[in-house]
Amino acid sequence: MSTRTYAALLRGINVGGHKKVPMAELRQVLAELGHTGVRTYLQSGNAVFTTARTGPDSGVDALARELEAAIEEHFGFRVPCLLVDGEHLRAVAAACPFPAATLEGKQLHVTFLSERPAADRFEALDADAFLPEEFRLGDRVVYLYAPEGLGRSKLAEALARPAVVKGLDVTTRNWNTVAKLVELTADPA
Repeated sequence: MSTRTYAALLRGINVGGHKKVPMAELRQVLAELGHTGVRTYLQSGNAVFTTARTGPDSGVDALARELEAAIEEHFGFRVPCLLVDGEHLRAVAAACPFPAATLEGKQLHVTFLSERPAADRFEALDADAFLPEEFRLGDRVVYLYAPEGLGRSKLAEALARPAVVKGLDVTTRNWNTVAKLVELTADPA
């Protein structure tokens, strides 16, 4: 039986006391959906699971919508979820255009996108105006180098504007989290 391992990236939970999703309950929700090897990382909505599901309900979008519906039923609010398989996570890490090994995890971030946007969405951004911060587009991701961290990043604010992300589900993780998710999806429990 063929299995596939995914990272579920939940957006906007456990921030400032809003949309509380205890990780033990998230693991329970995923297990009740029939997934195995369920693990969570940190409290910010990162879960890894394996599924052997095949057929029309086994695609990444179908699995994400199913998880969103289960979270809404269990917790009483909607949480956007992006699913990324382990292979894509490894490709994202390998394709990083910045020297990840020499940077602090808080300086490098990856924004995961639900689909590949047209490059013209980013043309209005004057990249030079944000230096030394920089961004690069990847395969359904935006890599962001923010030397002072995400909390102080003006470029991160610009990249989150509706003109850039309208119609997309997006969520950002720092490089340390990306590296840990690569590790967890490569070694399913």
